[in-house]
Order: sequence, then C-alpha cells, then structure tokens
Amino acid sequence: MSHSHLVVDGSNLATEGRSLPSLAQLDEAVVDFLKEHHFDNVIVVVDATFAHRIDQSEREAYEAAILAGEILTPPAGAVGRGDAFVLQIAERADATVLSNDSFQEFHGSHPWLFEGGRLWGGKPVPGLGWVFVARNPVKGPASRRAVKEAKDRTVPGPERAARGGTSSGVKLGPPPKPSKDTPPPSPRSAPASTSSRRSSTRTKGGDPVNEPPVYMAFAVAHAPGTSVDATVVEFSSHGAYVEADGARCYVPLKSMGDPVPRSAREVLAMGEVRTFVVERFDSPRRSIDLALPGFEKVMANAAASVTLSGTDVEPVGGPQRSRPRAEEEAVAAPKKKAPAKKKAPAKKAPAKKKAPAKK
Repeated sequence: MSHSHLVVDGSNLATEGRSLPSLAQLDEAVVDFLKEHHFDNVIVVVDATFAHRIDQSEREAYEAAILAGEILTPPAGAVGRGDAFVLQIAERADATVLSNDSFQEFHGSHPWLFEGGRLWGGKPVPGLGWVFVARNPVKGPASRRAVKEAKDRTVPGPERAARGGTSSGVKLGPPPKPSKDTPPPSPRSAPASTSSRRSSTRTKGGDPVNEPPVYMAFAVAHAPGTSVDATVVEFSSHGAYVEADGARCYVPLKSMGDPVPRSAREVLAMGEVRTFVVERFDSPRRSIDLALPGFEKVMANAAASVTLSGTDVEPVGGPQRSRPRAEEEAVAAPKKKAPAKKKAPAKKAPAKKKAPAKK
C-alpha cells in the first residue's frame, strides 16, 4: 500500500493498553507501520493535554518534536479533543488515518471513513511488536445520532418546516389569527395539549439506551458483580461511555476512584480496553452501569433479577429463561386462608305444653 499522506492519531496510539500516554510507544507504532506501508508525508497529531500526561523524562523530546514539526497539536478549544482536527486534515489531503478510534460522533460529516483502506488500527503484541489491520469504524448510538443529524441538515428548508422543524434559511411567520367564524378553543382542550407536550418531553429525555435484544443478552450473560471487558468510546462531563458485547454502558466518575477524579480522561483513554465490574441495571431505560474493579457498589438485591418490559430475566447462575411478572408474583405470593365461619348457636326447641288432665 502506497499513498501520499498518513495522519496518525497520536494520543490514541500512545495510550493503547496504557492509562497514560507514552511518547516512546507512539514513536514505535509509527516506525513499525511505516516499515510495512510507504507514505510520502506523515502527520502525527496529539491533543493539547498530551504534554502534561506523558512522563517527565519524555517532555524534552516532545518539545523538540513540536519545534521540528514532527508532532502537531490542534488549536485551542478544538471540538472532540482534536479528533475533528485529525479528520479535517485527512479529508483535505485524502489521507489514510492510523487510529483505534471509530470517531462515531463524526460519521455523519465524514462518511469517507467507511471507505476501504482509509482507516487502520494496531496493537502492540508482546514479543512481536505492533500488528496493524485495516478497520471499519464501529457503529453505535453516537454514530446513529450523528448520521441522523447530518441527514436533517440536508433536508431543504421548506420541507423541514413542513415537518415541524425550522432552518436558517426559512423564517416562520406568526401563526394565523383565528377568524370570527372560528369558535374559541374550549377550556378543556388547553390542559390536555399541555399535558401531552410534557409527556412527550419526558419520554424523549428518558429514551432507552440499548435495544431490547442487546440489553437482555447482556443481562443474561453478565450478572451484577461479574467482570467484563469494555472499550472506551465517549467521554461525558460526569463519566464515560463504554461498549461491551455490543451494549452501551456508563461508568460514572464515582466508580473510577477514591478520591473521585475530576474528569474521566484522568483515568481512561479513548479507545482503551479495560476490565470493569457490572454494577447495576436500570430496566426502564435499559441502561447498564459499570465500575472499575475495587470501586464497584453492587446492591445486595441487584443480582436478583433484571426487568425488561414487564419480564423478569434471571442472570447467570439461574436458568436462562423469562416469564411474565404477573405469573412470578402469583407463584411467589402466599395463599391466604379463608376465615373460618362461626357456627350459629343451636336453637333450643320450645318446650311442649302438657295437656290438662281430664277429670
């Protein structure tokens, strides 16, 4: 394979299999990849915090690489921790990207990531060095959301307005004034409309995280308190999202350490594969909470059952089956004894009067 440009997601490769980045590991990965594939231009991009997270002994070499133009950092305040900067360079140069990240939040704006040979990944193998393979970006909830938003932006303004949305190119005028012939709305209709709007807002805010089959399969295979390997796919202000066995899980900051870290990036790295402990399930939202080993808080009754749309699924350790909750409650509920009927007191027969003796 020979191309003109190669863009390296340096922060991703430098933290592969590690909690903190290593400049030596990044150099080794780039050198090994160029031994197998030739490129005329190589651009290595790291995020703005890279210099503060590498070992003190590597900082002098890092500063020298920055001054020599061997390593680039994105502008201050760049979106996506420099991921957007990496993809913009690759798109403009029609370059190949070397990264283990799937860039899910950019699938809508950079569909070329799914072209064959545009994305490569690699891992260091003990005794062999780095092994590289061509990759297809992993799709998930963030990917579907980004693609949907990109499609919505391409819908023409009038059509989007007809669907009830707005666009920058279309200004919606004030609602038409009711005519004299139009009867005023009844006072009963207003509360119903307000109630329906509130209901739809609550439903949207509590959308399920996982599809029912994915959630059920994960709940059956992984009981609370068991370990599971997951890949870090996204950071949030209060934790991080990881993917395990196709399910999207959440790791809150309080489950990452003691004292609680200020940011998930202090403990985890994007694309990193770590071992977590299943902490709890939230059946109404089909969400799964994980924790780093040693910081889990598994509830005492969390392993009893996982409910999914009115069905109790028994996790590992019990038979893998499901039956309606109503049936479970009917089996579990003790039968009440009917109160004993009180016996009515026996009625005494009236004494018979003796007939008067005949004279």
